[in-house]
Amino acid sequence: MTGHREMRRSGQRAMQFAGSTLLACALLAGPARAEPAKGSREHIAAVTARVDAPAIRANAARGNDWPAYGLDYAETRHSPLTAINAGNVNTLGLVWSYNLESTRGVEATPLVVDGIMYVTASWSVVHAVDVRSGKRLWSYDPKVPREIGFKGCCDVVNRGVALYKGKVFVGTFDGRLVALDAATGKPVWEKDTIEDRSHSYTVTGAPRVIKGKVIIGNGGAEYGVRGYITAYDAESGEQKWRWYTVPGDPAKPFEDASMAKAAKTWDPAGKWWVNGGGGTVWNSMAYDPELNLMYVGTGNGSPWNHRKRSPGGGDNLYLASVVALDPDTGKYVWHYQETPGDNWDYTSVQDIILTDLTLDGKKRKVLLHAPKNGFFFVIDRTNGKFISAKPFTEVNWATGYDKKGRPIETPEARSREAFDSVPGPFGGHNWHAMSFNPKTGLAYFPVQNVPINLAEDKAWTHNGNQPGQPQSGTGWNTGMLINTQPPKSKAFGRLIAWDPVKQKEAWRQEYTSPWNGGTLSTAGNLVFAGSADGRFAAYRADTGEKLWEAPIGTGIIAPPVTYQVDGRQYVSIAVGWGGVFGLMQRATDKQDNGRVYTFALGGTTPLPQPPAYALGELISGVKYDPAHIPEGTRLYVSHCVFCHGVPGVDKGGNIPNLGYVPSRDIENLSDFVFNGPFLKKGMPDFTGKLSLDDVDKIKAFIQGTADAVRPKK
Repeated sequence: MTGHREMRRSGQRAMQFAGSTLLACALLAGPARAEPAKGSREHIAAVTARVDAPAIRANAARGNDWPAYGLDYAETRHSPLTAINAGNVNTLGLVWSYNLESTRGVEATPLVVDGIMYVTASWSVVHAVDVRSGKRLWSYDPKVPREIGFKGCCDVVNRGVALYKGKVFVGTFDGRLVALDAATGKPVWEKDTIEDRSHSYTVTGAPRVIKGKVIIGNGGAEYGVRGYITAYDAESGEQKWRWYTVPGDPAKPFEDASMAKAAKTWDPAGKWWVNGGGGTVWNSMAYDPELNLMYVGTGNGSPWNHRKRSPGGGDNLYLASVVALDPDTGKYVWHYQETPGDNWDYTSVQDIILTDLTLDGKKRKVLLHAPKNGFFFVIDRTNGKFISAKPFTEVNWATGYDKKGRPIETPEARSREAFDSVPGPFGGHNWHAMSFNPKTGLAYFPVQNVPINLAEDKAWTHNGNQPGQPQSGTGWNTGMLINTQPPKSKAFGRLIAWDPVKQKEAWRQEYTSPWNGGTLSTAGNLVFAGSADGRFAAYRADTGEKLWEAPIGTGIIAPPVTYQVDGRQYVSIAVGWGGVFGLMQRATDKQDNGRVYTFALGGTTPLPQPPAYALGELISGVKYDPAHIPEGTRLYVSHCVFCHGVPGVDKGGNIPNLGYVPSRDIENLSDFVFNGPFLKKGMPDFTGKLSLDDVDKIKAFIQGTADAVRPKK
């Protein structure tokens, strides 16, 4: 017994010694390290450092965050969250709104990771916002020179950032790719993505990160550029590869076999390489990790006019196409061209969505696409083979597609004379995001028609800039004349649900105007979308019944996102009227700064009340010579119309209509046209491009048009 008692005492002493030793170690080490406060730099650094390929793929199943542009690599924009659903969405209310401090278009998809939001405003300004409070964490202004705003066809917009391993990546309007520290907003590295600064390239799209590479394209086909897409190392910024979308000068060696193949589809008599050829990759990308293929949509021809670009005809690869690339090397794998020999600005850069569909009893890996040309495509994403295409809107350039996947064009579509192009260059569906719900089997996207009449510009030459050529005074090269005759088609906008298996519309909601926001679908049987007339709404995904609506006031063009923070589901949308249609047109009587609105069930914060749009009286009293109106009309078309619209006819967008500004401004128009006060807001300086006599003629057109449309007493 004594031995047993001694053994117990020895064991107790050993445990006491061990406990004392552990306590001493703990005291020496200091207190246990607490978790970093939510929204602190330490917290942001930790949660954003975890964003990589496995995290993005894992999040697609649970949907807590929105870590990538389309939510997942397939770019479905479909959330599995169900806390907000068709049964309770009517109790959704505002939690907070955040001022983006911008007056131009906002097209961004916010990214959110554990309550940290990254969103862009116009001029490529990046904001980091704490979702838990709605307060700013930091902002980064890349200092894009405001005086180059005219180099972008379609407003000084930005569609968002990419997030990867603690860095935020943004493409700037002037063509740079910048990596920012996600916790501080400080630049880590910066690269100039533009290889030829003599052309008007811009970057407005969101980058994507695929296999450790930041991938970005560019825009500028209206001005005359050669499209390409580039991959940079996410850690260092080193360029890894670049793939061109159209061939270069045939007198020089082609970059690869895909360019040699493409060159056979162009007529060198048109010297397409002088005007670049076009094909810019300014929006859509998607990625299939299992196939190790990335998919990009390519843009329109440069110039638009096929005969000017390639007089002998030809398909002009790889314009208006979906192209599959190897993300490791950038090598071409396959393509499907949706609009051969594009003649109508029918870009194919609209959202690409990857999914699996059961077709004729067989499950197939497909991609879904609703580009500008008005047809909804289902394509085999393993090999690029055409499966089906049906019109999702009114179309008059083609009657359908044959079994080989080629359009059956109407005889008048390529007429040299004026032709009402339906859809027109604004597209039957533009960049406004599409979503796909695998449960309903439906794709959701806004559809539109903006009436446009096109006619061949027989006098066009590269950079010719003759009066009457659309916006040629700011560098546009379309080879087309626009609205020389009044368009006969009607303007409309609608939200549709499309069944890609049946290739037919399942339901629709009519809008009051074209140019409406992109969509978000959720497993709660909901579709969220904003509209040009300032409404943010939720619809039943299966039937289209409207269930909830918030009056935002200002027109909405960007798509919403949803995510969960601390167990609560939120819906956020970035708002700011603009884009190419929104420069000169609008559908509301309100005007506000860009904002992010965030909603949750039971939210009780009052909605901001945007001020009334400051539309003045129709101008009167400006002296002019009526004989100057015809030439003033041509000069106005070449320098002013795509931003300011038709004086007194249009009512202005995020840029004022010159028929409603104070008369003294038109009387002193030269003060604004030559190195004027609005240079820092993006207005061009026309010094050396217009003369004082030209300005007098433009004044005659403005006042003369206002007088012509003035209601008769």
